[in-house]
Amino acid sequence: MTTTQTLFVNVASYRDPELIPTLRDMITMARDPQNLRITICWQHDNESLSLFTGAGMQLTDSDDAADDPVWRFEWQQARIIVVPVHYFHSRGACWARFIAERHYAGETFSLQIDSHCRFAAHWDHRMIEMLNGLRALSAKPVLSTYPPAYDPQEPDEKRSQFASRLIFREFSKEGLPMLSSTPLSSDTPVRGSYIAGGFIFADGSFVQQVANDPHIFFAGEEIAMAARAFTHGYDVYTPHQILLWHYYGRRKENKVWSDHSREAKSSGEIEMAWWERDALSKKRIRTLFGLEADPVDIGDYSLGNARSLREFERLTGLDVKRRAVLPEVIGRDKRSVFLPHEWPDDALWAQRLVSPFGKSIKLNKTDISDAQATAAWWYLGVYSDNNRLLNERKFSREEIDAAMESADEGKMSLTLDFTATPSETPSVVRLCPFNELNGWGAVVEQAW
Repeated sequence: MTTTQTLFVNVASYRDPELIPTLRDMITMARDPQNLRITICWQHDNESLSLFTGAGMQLTDSDDAADDPVWRFEWQQARIIVVPVHYFHSRGACWARFIAERHYAGETFSLQIDSHCRFAAHWDHRMIEMLNGLRALSAKPVLSTYPPAYDPQEPDEKRSQFASRLIFREFSKEGLPMLSSTPLSSDTPVRGSYIAGGFIFADGSFVQQVANDPHIFFAGEEIAMAARAFTHGYDVYTPHQILLWHYYGRRKENKVWSDHSREAKSSGEIEMAWWERDALSKKRIRTLFGLEADPVDIGDYSLGNARSLREFERLTGLDVKRRAVLPEVIGRDKRSVFLPHEWPDDALWAQRLVSPFGKSIKLNKTDISDAQATAAWWYLGVYSDNNRLLNERKFSREEIDAAMESADEGKMSLTLDFTATPSETPSVVRLCPFNELNGWGAVVEQAW
């Protein structure tokens, strides 16, 4: 990176004890820390400069306006802007990213991360080199994926050492595609379809053209950003090398959905509980994908006009309105990219689609226990509204016994994964025991 190639880093941090270690590692491992312009939306419980000055940062300027305070620091040649916000005023991850983005000042490149990361040596130079190497393939490349894992309580050598690419996991109950990842082995970056909110590296203009929607709370952020980026002309690539790590566990850390509770709203500490913001957020994303019967105005955070949503669906192999996918998306190879020469016409597209269904069926232990001792095996069937069998599975006595032993709060779980034609959806689940002496037992039935 030359002195004219600056890098804007957008960090959303919610009551995170990993923030300072993340900043320290980011700057220490950078090849050119003097070119870093880091902005943090710091959602805190105790507004104090001491967290930052105590780490060695030098305060260079501050604006303590009540509505929008800003602190500016220098640390090991990097420039850092902190926007402090009490955590009760937070409106979610995308809002925090939006707050940080407002301080973008025309930097050459942009990086969006979470506040719990570790970095590979010379990560800044390597990201830029990798992105520039893709310009022969795309005028607007983006690097994004789920980084491998680290745990701050474990030594560095125990960090995960494999790259991964993003894949489709399932449709949420709102009909939104949700993502997962699978290991990647490649000598070069690999074309992808999806964007991970915790790692996006692109030209600086990405911050302006595909700005974070502050009204998206959390879930659905990534598929919305992926569709918006594609329709603005961006092409996503999965890095083939490890550039940073991410702390995924965080079970004991503070979360917005714990703080922004019913009790906090009742006491007047927050305006809206987290699930209220989440519901409004998902309505916006459903509007983006044309799913909402009563669409809302999403303003500047709509799709671009360089390419269409239909083209994005062809690229990903998804049909969001039908809640369906091409078979290869959920097949052995978990494909996530179908390039234009592979796009089928509408008739063939519809003909090949399948709807994936996956669910952990929760059943009362008391409904099962009477037959458990005598049943040789159990039959489970999933039926549509018109009582057509969509899927069936035979569970052994041992499988049922194991599910009963691991039951939580009186509920046992049985996991199902299957596909059906897009025109049919599950409605009813029926579980029935069978023993060699008396045949079929009583049927346990519940809604899907």
